[in-house]
Amino acid sequence: MTTSQIILQGIAAFLTLCIFSFLYKDNPFYKFAERLVAGVATGYWTMLLFYTNFTDKVLTPIFVNGQLVYIIPAFLGVLMWTRFSKKFSWLSRYSIAFYIGISSGVAIPVSLYTYLFKQLEATIRTPISLSVAGLNMFLIVIAVLSALIYFFFSTAHKGVFGAASRLGIYVIMIGFGAGFGLTVMGRVALLVQRIIFLKGYILGIFGG
Repeated sequence: MTTSQIILQGIAAFLTLCIFSFLYKDNPFYKFAERLVAGVATGYWTMLLFYTNFTDKVLTPIFVNGQLVYIIPAFLGVLMWTRFSKKFSWLSRYSIAFYIGISSGVAIPVSLYTYLFKQLEATIRTPISLSVAGLNMFLIVIAVLSALIYFFFSTAHKGVFGAASRLGIYVIMIGFGAGFGLTVMGRVALLVQRIIFLKGYILGIFGG
């Protein structure tokens, strides 16, 4: 390892240990690393948004390409900052209302297509047959219907309807458990990577 690598990776190792120190108790080292991450992330995303959004979508279209129509969204964006003024904060409501209206019009159809129609299509795509794929599809259909029946409150959950509702509870719990397990394993993977990094840094210093 070169001197620059030792210094830079040493800073990374020190900050990693500062974060790990919270496992013992809250301490100044953890607070320092936490605030450093927040500050660096804020500065990084501010400059990234400035050069990838404000420059490309406001400055360049207006002052370079002469597309004056971009002055309208730029003006609405400026009105957002009036939220910090007690006297003129009401002006920001126009920008917020316009933004929410546009976002809703774009997001609702996309969400319906992605989270409803595509999910329904995937549920019924494979035909039910006497095969492994057909059996899996049969189980998926039963699980989906059972989960939907659990949220159907117009009919009393009794008899066959009640049994399907109870099965829906197990399906939902399995889904929550799988999602939670995936989240935990993702965090464990990050932990393993940091431990491997610390091990490599120590071995690189001592030539192991």
